[in-house]
Amino acid sequence: MNINTVILSHSMKQSDIIMYFLLRGLKKYLSRLSPRHRKQLSQKIAGLIYHNLSIRQDLARENIQRVFPRRSKLWIESVLSSCIQFFTHNLIQFIAFPHTWSNARYDIIGRDVLDKAIKEKRGVIFLSAHFGPWEMMGAWLARNNYPITGVALRQKNRGANKFFQRQRELSGARHIFRKEPFQRMYEVLENREILVLISDQDARRKGVFVDFLGIEASTPKGAAIFHQETNAPMVVGTCIQTGLQQYQIEFLSVKPEGSSIQDITQAYTSIFGSYIHHYPEQYFWFHRRWKTLSHSQ
Repeated sequence: MNINTVILSHSMKQSDIIMYFLLRGLKKYLSRLSPRHRKQLSQKIAGLIYHNLSIRQDLARENIQRVFPRRSKLWIESVLSSCIQFFTHNLIQFIAFPHTWSNARYDIIGRDVLDKAIKEKRGVIFLSAHFGPWEMMGAWLARNNYPITGVALRQKNRGANKFFQRQRELSGARHIFRKEPFQRMYEVLENREILVLISDQDARRKGVFVDFLGIEASTPKGAAIFHQETNAPMVVGTCIQTGLQQYQIEFLSVKPEGSSIQDITQAYTSIFGSYIHHYPEQYFWFHRRWKTLSHSQ
């Protein structure tokens, strides 16, 4: 790609351009490696991170201990170390798209749930969390002709943002960035397509408080509001890594016990929690998930 095209098209600063081409170079290198060599590289990098970089490790350790108060310090350290290895590997896998799709094997559970939701012709509110290799799940959906549009956080560095956007769009997925008009999200549902929302981060005082892993947590209201206003079916999608280049994707229908925003939000949040309890090393513990305290805390 001509560097002038990048500058003129996206008004990038020099630091943005440098980041973009650094990531392009890294992608070229990682794409040449075999899956096993990418795994080995990720383990070496994860080891360096765990032993030498304390960035957010104390926060992650505190979060794990808070959710699993009866577990030993040794177990908590093991989960933290495994978590760093897991997400280092999955970042490398994402940067190496589309080469990481080669020889990937998927065990799909509940595909009929997603297909039935689509057949209702009201669009689908697809809910996921920062759990498992979610980028691999998004790629599988788009490559299997599911019309997905994900709501993503825009990166501060425009070069990194452009690179990540293009990596996701290689599979056919589309983007809407946070803080863009809500009408764009409603249009996805009006077009009978799939709106993907990652709904497990602290939403400050604008959120609704529900039980997340046994602790009250401020959670985004958006999914519940979309459901109330459109009656679009809600589906939770999870992806678990079960081995090298082996993944299990599961789709579950969300069936709230009531119709309030809190009831709806609690229904899918509880599903997230059940998976995280079974696979704690595949959850991204580095968010300030319980930053906002409820009035009862």
